[in-house]
Amino acid sequence: MPEAVIGIIGGTGLYDLDGLAHVQEVRVPTPFGEPSDVLVVGEFDGRGVAFLPRHGRGHRITPTELNQRANMWALKSLGVERVLSISAVGSLREELRPLDMVIPDQLVDRTRSRTDTFFGDGIVAHVGLAEPFCPELRTLLIDAGQQAGATIHQGGVYVVIEGPQFSTKAESRLYRSWGMDIIGMTALPEARLAREAELCYGTIACVTDYDVWHEAAGDVTVEMVVRNLLENVALSKAMLRKAIPKIPKVRGCDCGSALQHAIITAPDRIPPETKRRLELLVGKYV
Repeated sequence: MPEAVIGIIGGTGLYDLDGLAHVQEVRVPTPFGEPSDVLVVGEFDGRGVAFLPRHGRGHRITPTELNQRANMWALKSLGVERVLSISAVGSLREELRPLDMVIPDQLVDRTRSRTDTFFGDGIVAHVGLAEPFCPELRTLLIDAGQQAGATIHQGGVYVVIEGPQFSTKAESRLYRSWGMDIIGMTALPEARLAREAELCYGTIACVTDYDVWHEAAGDVTVEMVVRNLLENVALSKAMLRKAIPKIPKVRGCDCGSALQHAIITAPDRIPPETKRRLELLVGKYV
């Protein structure tokens, strides 16, 4: 099976990555079922890159239906250490305009129907998530956005809702009153699972609309989201092309040791089947 060190999860409108050489399509089995689609693995600037369309080609999987555990496991099993995610988001702030890019630094979870951990079945782990996005990746993505000519915003709180429906006006106003900056449906449980898998995780959040709080902008529609996101696809790809060559070969963050002190279950009490199933994640610790 080919190897990659950088994973890219493409959101709505971004189903491939220009510039990949030696491209192969790889179907990766996981203990958690099938990922969203086959992974496209190739080389970019001499680095192994694996691309996964989050919602599948043709956008056929809802945010709730996403098998996020399988997606993250598949990337990890190919050797990926860093995951760059592209997401469509609504803006909850006047200054975050449609077609702008945000590199968020915090998350608030308003999902309710998603499996958000690899653990259970006899093994318990409590990873730290105070900083849900890798600071090293965030810096690289901010620099890449500036170099690509994007209107880039550094930091922001991303509130993740269940979907697939958009917010009510009351919900949108509530999130604004809480100090949220952008709203979307996919960064969780991705960020949680990336941390448990000891993967660096960063997001390029593409602003497509003003959600429904902004009376002058009108209600958010699928047509509006897709139209604006497609305009940002080329810019997202340009940012990725700027960021990938700058990613250091050796990680300087703590993401790669997130499980070191997080597994609380005594090794001799972990069921053999659970230990075998999670070998990719816990093998070096138990």
